Amino acid sequence: MAAAAGRPPCLFCQIARGSTSTDLHYADEMVVAFRDINPSAVRHYLVIPVEHIPTVKHLQRKTEDYHLVNHMLNVGKTLLARDAPESMCSRFGFHQPPFNSIDHLHLHCLALPFTPRWRQVKYTTLGPFWGFIEAEKLLDKIRPFSKVTS
Repeated sequence: MAAAAGRPPCLFCQIARGSTSTDLHYADEMVVAFRDINPSAVRHYLVIPVEHIPTVKHLQRKTEDYHLVNHMLNVGKTLLARDAPESMCSRFGFHQPPFNSIDHLHLHCLALPFTPRWRQVKYTTLGPFWGFIEAEKLLDKIRPFSKVTS
């Protein structure tokens, strides 16, 4: 989690370590969750891994990566169910480079509607490798190959 020479330390790493005044809505040994400082929906949380992982491009078809993303999604769903039970629709996903705002993996958990409405553009999929990727689609993409037994 150390900063590269000449670069400021990663803000999300600082939040994950508790080095900021950010109000955490969830924390365990793998992830922390907090409100987005510039919310795009009625309720908008970010769930980040404690370990520094730059972007979705750094995830692989490994059991550890799959379990991490699945855990992030479950935390996000639990938070929205608790804090926005009246919301009839939600969206969970990740911005892919070059559309990510910070180089630390973070799951957007949005209880819709978008506020203001035009912000939905930021959470649109522009193709398999561009824009926003929904968490379920990322899980399918990094699902470990199952071993064939005879």
